[in-house]
This record gives sequence, structure tokens and C-alpha cells, in this order.
Amino acid sequence: MSIYKKLLEIQKKVNGFKKNAKSFGYEYVSGTKVLEHIKPLMNEYGLILKQEITSIENTRQDYLSAKGAQKNEILSKVMMRFTWIDCETGESDVNEFGANGQNDWEKGLGSALTYAERYFLLKFFHIATDEDDIDNADRKTSAGVPLETAIKEAKTLAELTNIYTKYKPTDRNLLDLMSAKKTELTLNK
Repeated sequence: MSIYKKLLEIQKKVNGFKKNAKSFGYEYVSGTKVLEHIKPLMNEYGLILKQEITSIENTRQDYLSAKGAQKNEILSKVMMRFTWIDCETGESDVNEFGANGQNDWEKGLGSALTYAERYFLLKFFHIATDEDDIDNADRKTSAGVPLETAIKEAKTLAELTNIYTKYKPTDRNLLDLMSAKKTELTLNK
């Protein structure tokens, strides 16, 4: 199997993640969650991801916090090269990716590196990370019902068509489910 087929197999197996961490009022998918799903698949297919920093730009940021305290942090901008390597064939796939991280003096670079790894994997595999993301299989309808459940419970072709038109799923599993449901509804007319 070529490196691209292996990467495609990983992409097919990971559809979407719900945000599971919170910091400074923002919700996000943690790096731990991304890696706990992706790394076993990398191991299964014999792929490693080499990460190299190609450039770093650090800028001091002086500002007042929301509480009026003077803050000094480092904004680190990194450019990275992520190289997929197939351990069986030696094939590789090279990708450039940039990220920023701002934190205390000793943590700015680490924040940028952590952010880069997490978002490279999310974006490389087109992994949805919020309920409204078009590819998230856990996305809910306006009635709060998971999209997968709404498809399964559709009673008519018109209802199924309305779900497709309104929510425009692109996830292969949801499209397969819609196709099967369409066949079922057509045969039961």
C-alpha cells in the first residue's frame, strides 16, 4: 500500500472530534485527544511524522491584562516541516505548516509547537472539530438531534431530502447512511 493510500485510510477512520478542553474562555480539541486517535492508526500503517522547525520569530508583547496588570509575553511564530515517512517503503510526503503561540517567556515556543502539531493533524486529515462543522458526524440538527439519528429516523423521502439540503453532509459515513435510508424509503413506498 502506498503512503498516500495509508494516509487516506487514516483520514477515513477519523471523522470529527468534539471540543474537550477549555482555556481563557475558548473551547478546543486537545492535542492529547488528537494523538490518542491518530497515533494508533499511524502505528497500524507503519507511518511516522517527522517534525522540523524551519524558522522561529519571537516578538516581545507588552500589554495590560483585563485586570490592569502589566504583562510581558513572547509571541513565537514558527514555520515547520512535517514529513510523513512510510517505514515499510521509505516513501515520504513533505508539508510546510506555520503556527503562532503566545505565552510567558519560556512557554511561547512550546505553545506554538503544540498548536502546530495539533492543527497540522486536524487540517491534514480534514477532521471536524465543532458541532456545526460540515464534516462532523456528531453534528446536531436545529432540534438538537444528532444528524446520524435524524437520517436514521427519517420517515419520508421528502424528510430525507430536507435533511440533505439543509445540512449538506460530506462525511462518507453520513452519505452512505443517507443512501441506504433513501433505498429503504424507496422500497417501502
